Amino acid sequence: MPRTTTLECPGCPPLRALTFDSLGLIKVIEARGEDGGVPKVVERWGDPHSSKCVLAASIDDSQNDPLLAVARKNGLTDILNPLNGDLRVAISNAGDSGAQPEDDGIVGLHLFKRQREESSSRSRTLLTCTTKGKASMRSIEVTKVSAESSCSTVKSWNVCASGTIAFSKVDISEKFSLFGGKGVEVNVWDLDKCEKIWTAKPPPKNSLGIFTPTWFTSAAFLSIDDHRKFVAGTNDHQVRLYDTSAQRRPVMSFDFRETPIKAVAEEPDSFNIYIGNGSGDLASVDIRTGKLLGCFIGKCSGSIRSIARHPTLPIIASCGLDSYLRFWDIKTRQLLSAVFLKQHLNEVVFDSAFADKEVANAAADAPMLEIQNGNDTQEDATETLPVKRKEAPEEKDRSKKKKSKENEESKKLKSKKKRRAKGDIHDDAS
Repeated sequence: MPRTTTLECPGCPPLRALTFDSLGLIKVIEARGEDGGVPKVVERWGDPHSSKCVLAASIDDSQNDPLLAVARKNGLTDILNPLNGDLRVAISNAGDSGAQPEDDGIVGLHLFKRQREESSSRSRTLLTCTTKGKASMRSIEVTKVSAESSCSTVKSWNVCASGTIAFSKVDISEKFSLFGGKGVEVNVWDLDKCEKIWTAKPPPKNSLGIFTPTWFTSAAFLSIDDHRKFVAGTNDHQVRLYDTSAQRRPVMSFDFRETPIKAVAEEPDSFNIYIGNGSGDLASVDIRTGKLLGCFIGKCSGSIRSIARHPTLPIIASCGLDSYLRFWDIKTRQLLSAVFLKQHLNEVVFDSAFADKEVANAAADAPMLEIQNGNDTQEDATETLPVKRKEAPEEKDRSKKKKSKENEESKKLKSKKKRRAKGDIHDDAS
């Protein structure tokens, strides 16, 4: 029989996450409570249909006018309000090259945040990339009424001449992006100029003279301040570290388990990364040495498709084909909570601007409660506390005398009854 283990899930701090599945549903999961609550599904947006399968998602969780971009299998890219799910803009990817949207789906999606700081207008920039390597940057005018919203293609270029793109990743400065996939070496592009600035070189043949075909599945930038270092996962269960300022080939590479790497996430301001593979293994690795720091306790039963790092809390979320959304503690690598969401999950993102209203109200009411408690203690100090009444010594003596008299009288009654019984027996005998 299979060996099973029981894990205790202590719950999560207040957080909010959004998941995207194979039927196009967007589910909002929230954990409330100051001491740690159990995450629950609070909202569900959209109607389930296989043609609406979510392929990629990107969120701008700013305090003012947040937005959520969702790319679907039918070629539509929806710009939503992540607070209530209202549709703001719908962009169609069909009709540009004559190909069907299903044949050239969007696999890379990024909603830019820097436009808001540069100008006061509501125009936003959206980067998309399809499986055939067609990348485009669109300027979107977002208004409160979706009918008045408009979009126009600003720039478009081809990332690769052949092969299939599997992912795209934009750095924190939103000036550089990297692309890679099956038959496409990972390469870095300057988004301001739309120029390729670096292309990786495949590793040499092994000792047996066998060359491994190029097949990248995921990637992540390592440093916030430096876009030159990034890590990429391959289909042949290999993790590679690249430094564009050093060389074109990997600076370091190592194997992880026996199944393809499906998701990679970075730890901000650190050299640790989180990797998930096709068999449900989730682990933390020191990318400087390739040392395995440890696996997260509680193995997933399906392929991991997305890993998200919370911007402020020491928590990561993972989801995949087992239909579970799991929250993990980074320090202890323990499972905090798991939510079953019924459909195959493709993506998960955090809403870092979420604040639990109950916790916020409790924190605001805490000073008032302390003041009231202080006043109550002062008032109680002036009052006389109730004291248990003690019996006087004379009353104690009286009660003892009464008890002794009652005992003597009961003894006398018993002795009289015995004598009478003996006398009756004697009279009968005579």
